[in-house]
Amino acid sequence: MTHIPTLTTDRLLLRGHTLDDFDEFLELWKHKEIVRFIGGEMPTREQVWARLLRYAGLWHHLGFGFFAVEERQSGRLIGEVGFLDLHRDMTPMTEGTLEAGWGITPPMQGKGYATEAMNAAIAWADKQFAGRRMTCIVDVENLPSLRVAEKIGFRRIDELMLKDRSNAIFER
Repeated sequence: MTHIPTLTTDRLLLRGHTLDDFDEFLELWKHKEIVRFIGGEMPTREQVWARLLRYAGLWHHLGFGFFAVEERQSGRLIGEVGFLDLHRDMTPMTEGTLEAGWGITPPMQGKGYATEAMNAAIAWADKQFAGRRMTCIVDVENLPSLRVAEKIGFRRIDELMLKDRSNAIFER
């Protein structure tokens, strides 16, 4: 398995997911606000388990993936941020890019955690994958995530339909 770095910010710890995170990870994905803009359907326990395992596979095969985000003061898992490459069947394609994504549990949203965590992840990725294109896809109705994308240096380049929803595609 590829070494998953641990990143720290003033308030957060970004680290690899562990199997021990499953219950907290499952709770994160039970929030309707988390899934509302990424397909709209609540994942099953099995789907959340598969997501957790997919993250390990991303790190192993691609050298990047998603970080579990802990609030340093409480030690609680409050979300996840990172990069993926899903080989999505869409145009324009993001295949081969570091596709950024983030999700913070709704009770912790609005405190700048997504921006803080993504800035740390981007700084790490810029060193590890210098010059590699970064993208992100954000539902056009997800105003908080649209603001995060802009704050972390992404610029809107196109729009596409994904899972029957209009999404903006950004690059950095």
